Amino acid sequence: MHSKMKDNTILHVDQNAFYASVEMLKNPSLRRVPCAVAGDPVNRHGIVLAKNQQAKDAGVKTGEALWEARQKCPDLVFVPPDYPSYLYYSRLARELYHEYTDRVEAFGIDECWLDLEGCPEEDGTVIAEILRERMKKEFGLTVSVGVSWNKIYAKLGSDLKKPDAVTVITQGNYQQVVYPLPVDKLLYVGRATYRKLRRIGVRTIAELVALGPDFLRELFGVVGLSLYAFAAGLDTSEVEKAGRAVPIKSVGNSITTRHDLYTAEDIKAVTYMLSESVASRLRDAGMAARTVQISMRDYQLNNFERQAPLDLPTQLCSEIAPAAFSLIMQNFKEGQWIRSLGVRACKLVDASKLKQVSFLPDEKRRAAVLRLEDTMDTLRSRYGGLSVRRGISLVDSSLTGHDIKSENVIHPIGFFGP
Repeated sequence: MHSKMKDNTILHVDQNAFYASVEMLKNPSLRRVPCAVAGDPVNRHGIVLAKNQQAKDAGVKTGEALWEARQKCPDLVFVPPDYPSYLYYSRLARELYHEYTDRVEAFGIDECWLDLEGCPEEDGTVIAEILRERMKKEFGLTVSVGVSWNKIYAKLGSDLKKPDAVTVITQGNYQQVVYPLPVDKLLYVGRATYRKLRRIGVRTIAELVALGPDFLRELFGVVGLSLYAFAAGLDTSEVEKAGRAVPIKSVGNSITTRHDLYTAEDIKAVTYMLSESVASRLRDAGMAARTVQISMRDYQLNNFERQAPLDLPTQLCSEIAPAAFSLIMQNFKEGQWIRSLGVRACKLVDASKLKQVSFLPDEKRRAAVLRLEDTMDTLRSRYGGLSVRRGISLVDSSLTGHDIKSENVIHPIGFFGP
């Protein structure tokens, strides 16, 4: 199978420490100090989103709480995220990639796959070096590029050497380069999968491959076959052509609240606020959800998620919110304080294809509610997200005085894994 595929036509370009790099472009003085892009500490959106090299050298990690980062690096300078600037530089980078191929697939805001198959210059190693130099010269940004014959290994290559480097993984060297790596270096091996693999003694990618597809299918179901293919270099997924719509798999919003939630009233208010945004996004996308999922983090930073099917596919806040609230309260323990809360709509279907029996009383009611929520969308888009609010949102404005839909910039990526 490998022999039919060229070694180096797939690139994965990763813009190094992208958010922090853009902030240093805007303010060069940040290059001289340890700095991190972070959520708003006043509103307790308190995690490190990105950091520069000085902060990294001090032990600061992406995703850790601000107070943890400050303990490691007392002189750390926090800057708020500037999403419009990040989108601007992301767009510039993609315009550059399009000079070499029209097959450019985004993986988040700062990473892309490129497929050079059929392009005038198909040597991925040469193009990778050109892109690396042009990004520095034209935009002042560094990138790491992985070059291989499949997307998974190209992504892996871009992670191996940072910053400002090119790594080539070929059919001649992949067993030497890839197989000795820790198994969680493999894309889509998340924490849950990693824990399962560790429990059976699997620590490296070579050990994962050695289990074979049949055993992995028994352990993980059909997902196990994909894990085997990814690890063994058998991935055949294509780089999507630019402009091709990526199916939406889920829609969600979450928030770290200004103070912990410990009463049902506060939890319900925040749940409805999040569900309003989720339902509105579903209507914008013309989708309906068959499942609702909630996520919670308590004051001790313990996380858990739960999900439950909905009675009918829906894009209504009046149906999503009660289901989410019920799910939360079923799993909420007395004395527990919730620090952050999330609501997600999953297992989406095309709302236009749903069968409706309009003469049934319940369907007439749902149609009326949909018209009402559509009207609320229109008013909010015209006069602002907080122009129309449910009475429950007035319980505590410090909790619910957020236009969640407009405050959150969504950068969708695919999700895979058990």
